[in-house]
Amino acid sequence: MENDKSMNANQNWERQALEHLLLENLKETRKARRWKAIFRVLTLLVFIGVIIAVFDFHLPGHGIGVEKHTALVTLEGEISSSSPANASDINASLTSAFENEHSAGVILQINSPGGSPVQAGMMNDEIHRLRKLYPNKPFYVVVEDICASGGYYVAVAGDQILVDKASLVGSIGVIMEGFGFTGLMDKLGVTRRMITSGSNKGMLDPFSKENPQQVEMVKTMIDEIHQQFITVVKEGRGARLKDTPELFSGRIWNGEQAVKIGLVDGYGTVDSVARDILKAPDVLDYTVKENFAERVAKRFGAEAGTAAGKALVNAPGLK
Repeated sequence: MENDKSMNANQNWERQALEHLLLENLKETRKARRWKAIFRVLTLLVFIGVIIAVFDFHLPGHGIGVEKHTALVTLEGEISSSSPANASDINASLTSAFENEHSAGVILQINSPGGSPVQAGMMNDEIHRLRKLYPNKPFYVVVEDICASGGYYVAVAGDQILVDKASLVGSIGVIMEGFGFTGLMDKLGVTRRMITSGSNKGMLDPFSKENPQQVEMVKTMIDEIHQQFITVVKEGRGARLKDTPELFSGRIWNGEQAVKIGLVDGYGTVDSVARDILKAPDVLDYTVKENFAERVAKRFGAEAGTAAGKALVNAPGLK
């Protein structure tokens, strides 16, 4: 009898131990599944975050559900077809800003030392076109640190230009610059070998001696571009410009001086214009922003183009 009891006790203990092990194993399995699910969710969130960061799903005028707002477009940095301050993107941003029926007015915020006169001219032309299409929509230009040369070329298309007292404005002129290495080459005993199919094809080559006739040609060309610049400024500013001897000399003025001579209209910021003038303190940014993927694509395209050009130049038939 005692042996039977002892055997039953052992069997009970074994069964309990087995049940305990199975229960613990089940707990561990559930815990592993739970952590696996959490890990999958975290991985998905990280993946979504990376996708958003890379492709930057930013649309100009995001938040346009606001009934009344001030539309903002930012022109930042050197004006160039290859920079964010290019005519294609800026014009698209301005078009979206003007077209939205809920925008009380448009502000172009400029912080640019200038750049391509072609790109600046395209922006100026587009602003005039949009102002004719939407004559009742105010358009203000607000200058931050600098609005010079091509930046000012764009600015004069505005109803008013507002600055800070210390902003830098002006530089109404045209420049073409380079270097000459002929003296250094003579000292080093280096000879330039250049073959062209046109007498002016190698014009202003830094490794060739300066040609007075070609210099005069370039001077005439930049004088014509300068005159185009002056005409645009006079048309944009009109009677507000004061008779100032150095106005079109390429000189730059601070904001306080610029107000006095009529280059700009007064002082203001994006917030003060939106709040006090347009009476629409909610500011929405319509600026088209280049995302990471586009920057990589452009960089890859540029490098591919360079590589293709080198391959063509080094091809046996072109040597």
